[in-house]
Amino acid sequence: MNLEGKVAVITGSAVRIGRAMALSLAEAGVDLCIHYHLSQAAAEQTCAEIRERGRNATRVSANLSDPVTAAAVIFEAALSEFGKVDILINSASVFENKRLSDSTEADWDSHLDINLKSPFFLCQRFAEQLPPGQSGAIVNLVDWRAKRAGAEHLAYRISKAGLVTLTECLALDLAPAIQVNAIAPGAILPPPGEDMSYLDERAQKAPLKRAGSPAEICHALLYLLRSDFVTGEVLTVAGGEQLTGGRG
Repeated sequence: MNLEGKVAVITGSAVRIGRAMALSLAEAGVDLCIHYHLSQAAAEQTCAEIRERGRNATRVSANLSDPVTAAAVIFEAALSEFGKVDILINSASVFENKRLSDSTEADWDSHLDINLKSPFFLCQRFAEQLPPGQSGAIVNLVDWRAKRAGAEHLAYRISKAGLVTLTECLALDLAPAIQVNAIAPGAILPPPGEDMSYLDERAQKAPLKRAGSPAEICHALLYLLRSDFVTGEVLTVAGGEQLTGGRG
């Protein structure tokens, strides 16, 4: 895909990896719809930085805990501003380290709604609005844990495993017009409430013995979007942590 002049929707793109991907796409010539839930000031700042790079940007607030309504609100905003959407990136995610013994129904519902149901209905909206004969791309942010069993992060792990399966199923269903791929990050940023020591500890359990950076996720994203012969793929960017399961 030639990215110049394309339009992308990125969920959770006011902050963290979502923001980095938005700015990277703006530098590649893409106009952006920035989705956020409560981070309005950060979303406004991200839009301002996109405009500084010479691209157009709009922002929309939607609660992904209500997946069907959120998908409708996000695409209404994007189509109203740009008239089209060429790229969908499902980046927003909830991440909690809960096991079977301490998980509640609310934990389960939160992870499934935000990490799996919302991407499903956003992909549905994306496919519906794409005109016949036009090509498009979907990239889902998953996790190396999605393909490896473990007792920790249980609801999170299951929700991301479902998103991997959704990626593969939609790569079949939406071909050849829409390429559907995923990126599985490793230790890139510390989760909310943690500091850099969290990444340092994780890094020692990965073969490359270092943490990554949002820039490396952006490189993977640009590769997937620019390639015309890759679909149904999960590109792991984790320094080899997926090989050890985080156990060193």
